[in-house]
Amino acid sequence: MDYLKSLNEPQLDGVLTTEGPTMIIAGAGSGKTRVLTYRIAYLIKEKGVDPFNILALTFTNKAAMEMRHRIEQEVGSDARNLWMGTFHSVFARILRAEAEKLGYPSNFTIYDTDDSKSLIKKIVKELGLDDKVYKANVVYNRISSAKNRLISWQEYTSNPIYKSDDENALKPEMGRLYKVYCDRCFKAGAMDFDDLLFNTNVLFRDHLDVLNKYQHKFKYVLVDEFQDTNISQYLITKKLSSVHRNIAVVGDDAQSIYAFRGADIQNILNFEKDYPELKVVKLEQNYRSTQNIVNAANSVISRNKAQLPKNVWTSNDQGEPIELMRATTDNEEGKIVASSIFENKMQKQLDYSEFAVLYRTNSQSRAIEEALRRMNIKYKIVGGLSFYQRKEIKDLICYLRFVMNHQDEEAFRRIINLPKRGIGQSTIDKIVIAAFDHDISIWEVMNNAGSFIGGRGAEAIGNFVALIRSLEIDSQRKDAFETATAVAKNSGLLKELYDDKTIEGLNRYENVQELLNAIKEFVDNPEVEDKSLGAFLQQIALITDVQNSNEEDPEAVTLMTIHSAKGLEFKYVYIVGMEEDLFPSQMMISTRADLEEERRLFYVAITRAQQKVYLTYALSRYRFGRPKSCEPSRFIEEIDPSYLKVNKLLSAREPQAPISSNFAKNLVSSMRRQGQQVPPKPLHQPSTDFVASDTSKLSTGMKVEHPKFGFGKVTGMDTDGANKKARILFDRHGEKVLLLSFAKLRIVES
Repeated sequence: MDYLKSLNEPQLDGVLTTEGPTMIIAGAGSGKTRVLTYRIAYLIKEKGVDPFNILALTFTNKAAMEMRHRIEQEVGSDARNLWMGTFHSVFARILRAEAEKLGYPSNFTIYDTDDSKSLIKKIVKELGLDDKVYKANVVYNRISSAKNRLISWQEYTSNPIYKSDDENALKPEMGRLYKVYCDRCFKAGAMDFDDLLFNTNVLFRDHLDVLNKYQHKFKYVLVDEFQDTNISQYLITKKLSSVHRNIAVVGDDAQSIYAFRGADIQNILNFEKDYPELKVVKLEQNYRSTQNIVNAANSVISRNKAQLPKNVWTSNDQGEPIELMRATTDNEEGKIVASSIFENKMQKQLDYSEFAVLYRTNSQSRAIEEALRRMNIKYKIVGGLSFYQRKEIKDLICYLRFVMNHQDEEAFRRIINLPKRGIGQSTIDKIVIAAFDHDISIWEVMNNAGSFIGGRGAEAIGNFVALIRSLEIDSQRKDAFETATAVAKNSGLLKELYDDKTIEGLNRYENVQELLNAIKEFVDNPEVEDKSLGAFLQQIALITDVQNSNEEDPEAVTLMTIHSAKGLEFKYVYIVGMEEDLFPSQMMISTRADLEEERRLFYVAITRAQQKVYLTYALSRYRFGRPKSCEPSRFIEEIDPSYLKVNKLLSAREPQAPISSNFAKNLVSSMRRQGQQVPPKPLHQPSTDFVASDTSKLSTGMKVEHPKFGFGKVTGMDTDGANKKARILFDRHGEKVLLLSFAKLRIVES
């Protein structure tokens, strides 16, 4: 049991307490993944538990893969027999085996969000409703919310409260849309993401023999990130563990930030009510961050009323205080952040990959991106357009889906005339209407097109049916890659993309080739037992990990929303846009519960950092095309002043700041209490004759003036590709490394 020697006492307690209900409260950076991993390894290696009897649920495929890999290092190939994965992937696996009990085919399609919204748009149009009132996004979110609360369309339409709510919202047909949407999904042999949870609950509720089978199969149930579970997820895990009661949940209420996805913080806050004999283990030692960062985060989160008591601490170095920087505009904010990143990288010999810029909303990235580009700093955006959301990729995937499931209406609509084969929209509408009127599938209509459609349309549909049938036969005797290659070629998709010689066309062609490469890697992976097309489609449909736009270049600054940053860590973290109505969001300040969630989000942002946190805010920011005055976020004031350093430029320019509530005075007072000098004027007043010089011939030994750092002497020059940099020893600020294409310098003496 050498692997247990690296654990501290609470971590070891979390690993060895295997019997009965256990809640492991894991503070930020406290090593929860290690505890969960070693707990499973201990069950298999020391307790002799069969991996087939262990169910471990995570929220991302990445987390599941990393844990499985670590466990395999300890226990060997037996780890592959674990039932481990995301809630959706595990429940999809159960539903595949039991689907017929619910009236679904075992090869049911899984609709992603785009598929669902596309179907909703069509239903709204078919029912003659106003698509400006019944926007697909609004309808989808309403249906999703109902499913996550286990409210069926039957309950929804019969409940006068929901009816009243919809009427007050001027959307009285919402219940009808919910019903028709569910009917259409069922007839198409499809489930959306929410159905994977909803239908698992229905399966266990209506088929006790099935529930009993899985209750006895899973002797140990473990749930990671428990604070992010919704009602539906919690009820399933509660039912599955009710026989053996060996349920272990790991989480941190202070990091519950997904209420907008249906996560219910009450699951973790009230867990003890369902399990009176609960053993609580607290992981309170933070191994990630400095004392200043941990203490600052604690001072913020302590203001929340709804939380479990804990005292997160660290034995790491004191570290630097959190630094607050103010900008005049959001564009200046971008420049300040970019300059700070560049200076820190050069002075402390860091990699760009050790920096992250976090923001509340995606739209904030523009100014940061522009500033980073100007300084030739590489960056990557997490949360950009996923590879699998690109049009040409979705086109081919829909072909693959339809080959596997001929009832898939969303796939049918996308590919029926792609590439063009003479099947117009009116013909497509006739197929759908005929299927609806005769209560049969669209596939049955297409197989009898002569009876329902007639004319040229019937002939074109007949050719399409023949193509799909031949591809289906191929799929039954070939693996996923061979099938996908045949589909790409025989459908005409690959040729159409190849014939388009524009830059965009070539990129689309290369993207499809890359998809085929991915399928080939899937097939060639020795750990993949089921190499069928259906298995590959299920894998990509269940992808929950964020994909980014620049993953191939690890040496880049990471830009992302705070929600996307959860679970990650970086040496240096910049939290930008620290302004009222932006963070906390204007939409999240009407109730205490919402405001506390925003505060937890800020806590998550701070605790991503290992060594240094910067907070920035702007005095004005463009909103809806107009500049809007901003005031600093209330969260800045909630940080204990002893852990906060105000950038001296802030206090120097304070009289210009349109800040309310004596905020500026409080910050300046904070500086004085810490013994920081508060200068009465800016760091350096540029000379009256200051005009930036041409620095193309700047060389070592020259004396220069910088508008911010004052006078200094060039001690060295460095050329990194097109980036020419100067090392300058300033009289008052020490050595700085400046990018000459960005810095303004006046040559005083050659």
